[in-house]
Amino acid sequence: MLLSKLVCERTKEAPQDAKIKSHILLSRAGFIKQVAVGIYSMTMPCQKMSGKIQKIIREEMDALDGQEVLFPVVMPREIWELSDRYNTIGSEMVRFKDRNNRDMLLGMTHEEAAVHLANHIVSSYAQLPMMIYQIQTKFRDEARSRGGLIRVREFTMKDAYSFHESKEDLEKYYYRVFDAYYRIFKRIGLKRFIDIKSDSGMMGGSIAHEFMLLTEVGEDSIVLCNDCDYRANMEVAECTLDTPAVGEEPLQLINTGNDKTIDEVCARLNSPKETSCKAVVFAVKGNSEEVVIAFVRGDLEVNEAKLKKVLAKDIVPYDGGVSDVVACGNIGPYNLDKSIIAVYDKSLEGVGSLVIGANKPEYHYTGFNFKRDMKDATFHDIAKVKEGAKCPVCGGALRIENGIEIGNIFQLGTKYTKSMDMTVHGADGGEFNPIMGCYGIGVGRAIASIAQEASDDKGLVLPMSVAPWQVHICPLRLDDKNVEEKAYGLYEDLKKQGVEVLFDDRSVGAGVKFNDADLMGMPIRVVVSPKSLATGEVEISVRASGECKKVAYGDAIASIKSIIKSQLEELNA
Repeated sequence: MLLSKLVCERTKEAPQDAKIKSHILLSRAGFIKQVAVGIYSMTMPCQKMSGKIQKIIREEMDALDGQEVLFPVVMPREIWELSDRYNTIGSEMVRFKDRNNRDMLLGMTHEEAAVHLANHIVSSYAQLPMMIYQIQTKFRDEARSRGGLIRVREFTMKDAYSFHESKEDLEKYYYRVFDAYYRIFKRIGLKRFIDIKSDSGMMGGSIAHEFMLLTEVGEDSIVLCNDCDYRANMEVAECTLDTPAVGEEPLQLINTGNDKTIDEVCARLNSPKETSCKAVVFAVKGNSEEVVIAFVRGDLEVNEAKLKKVLAKDIVPYDGGVSDVVACGNIGPYNLDKSIIAVYDKSLEGVGSLVIGANKPEYHYTGFNFKRDMKDATFHDIAKVKEGAKCPVCGGALRIENGIEIGNIFQLGTKYTKSMDMTVHGADGGEFNPIMGCYGIGVGRAIASIAQEASDDKGLVLPMSVAPWQVHICPLRLDDKNVEEKAYGLYEDLKKQGVEVLFDDRSVGAGVKFNDADLMGMPIRVVVSPKSLATGEVEISVRASGECKKVAYGDAIASIKSIIKSQLEELNA
C-alpha cells in the first residue's frame, strides 16, 4: 500500500474529547473518525486490524466446532417478548416501527435470535453439544459513550451460543471456551489481562466470567488478592470484615443538631465510622413510590449490583424528596416506616453498639444493637469491597485495580430455551429444554485495548499478529534514482513473498516520515537512504524493542521474514 494513496490522515492534535491514550492515538494515527457520539468510521488500517482480530477469533471458535452464522440486525418485537426482555431492557434498546406499523428493534445482543434459529432445527440430543457464532454489527444506545472505541453505541462483536443436554456438558464446554479466550487475547498481543468472576446482569444465568485488561483508565473496578489467586469484579467481590470490638450499650436518643453525614455525626459523638450505620435511599425502577433503603456500615459503600440481586428488582437513586419518606440525614433502621423496603448489610450483624439515624430531624440513636433491638432483621452482602479488606479465600489483603472488559462468558441455563419453548428429544424418549452458554468479544474494544496497552509516547506499537501491515518502508530521497530503484524493488519483492508492506512514497522530510511511522506503529520499519545504500545496506528497526540494525540489501528480505516469524511464534506460543 502506498501511503500517499491511503485514506488515513495523521494529525498532531487529538479531538478535544479524547482523554485516554487509545482514543488519542487511534484518532491521531487516522485509524478512526467520529461520526456521532459513540459512532465511528474505521479507515483502512483500523479495518485491517479488525479483520485480523476476527480471523484469530474465527480460528479459535472453529477449533471448538463452532458454526459461523449471521443473525439479523433488525428483529421483531415478538421474539424478544418471549424472553420478557423487550419490556425489561430500558432505553439502551432502540425500538421503532416499520412501514407496516410493526414493532421492531435493533439487536444489541442475540440470545433470542440464536434460540429462534436453533429451534426445530436442533431436535435431538444427538445433535448436542452445538455452538453457533457470528461476528456482527450491533447497536446499543449507550448513555455513557467514552474513550473512542472502548465504549460506543455501534459496535462489532463476536457472540457465540452453545446448547447442551446437561449442566455437566455445559460446564465442560464452557471451560473449553474459557481456554480459547486466553489464546485469543494472547494471540492478538494483549499481556496484562485476567479472568474474573462477574455478575451475569441482564444476560441472566448463574456462572459468569469477564476477561479484563488491567489499566488505569478502565472504568470497572477489579478486586484482587495480594496473596492468592482470588479476583472478582467489584459487582460480585466478597471480603471478610472484622467486627468492631465494642460492647453492648443502652439505646439512647441523642440530639445531633444539623449534623447529617457520617463524618459529621461521628465527629460530634467521637465515635468511629465502623460503629455507625449508613443509609442509602433508592426507588424501584418504574415505581418511584416503592422506596428501598440500604443500610451498610458507615465506612462502606452500597454495591448496587448486589442490592439488585437481593431485591430481584431494578433500582434507581431516589429523587422524590427523601423528606417525604424519612428524615433526610437521620435515617435509621429502628422504627422505620413499614412501607419501606429495608435491606441490611452483613457488616452490621454482630456489632455490639451502633450509631443510627432516629428517623427524626436532628436526632440519632447510640447503643443500637440488631440482636437485641431488631431480632427479626436478616442480613445480606450488599457492600462494596474496600481497599485493604481481607480476602475471603486466604485472609490476605485485597487491592483494587481498574480494568477494561475485553470479553465475557456466561452459563445461561434454560432462561431462553424455556421461555421460547425450545425442546429437544432426549435419549429416554422425553423432551427437555437445552441448557445454554453464551460468549462475547467486542472487536472494536479489542482494538482500543491493544492501542491502550501497546503504545508509547511516540505512538502505537502494534503486535505483529494484528498490525495492518507488517513492514513500513521509509525511503529517504526518492529523487535519488538508486534509492527509488532499491526501495520500490524491496517493496515489490516483499509483497511477492507474502509480506504486508506500507510504502511511504511521499516527497516529505525524514522527520515527517519517521514521526508518522512511529505514530502508526507497524512492527518493522525499513529505511532506504543514499547513506545506507552507499555501503550496500538498509536499516531495519523493530518498533517494540527499539532494536536497529544495518543489513545488506540482498539479505533484507530474509532478515525481515525472520523477525516476522519470531514475533508471530512468540504470540502464538
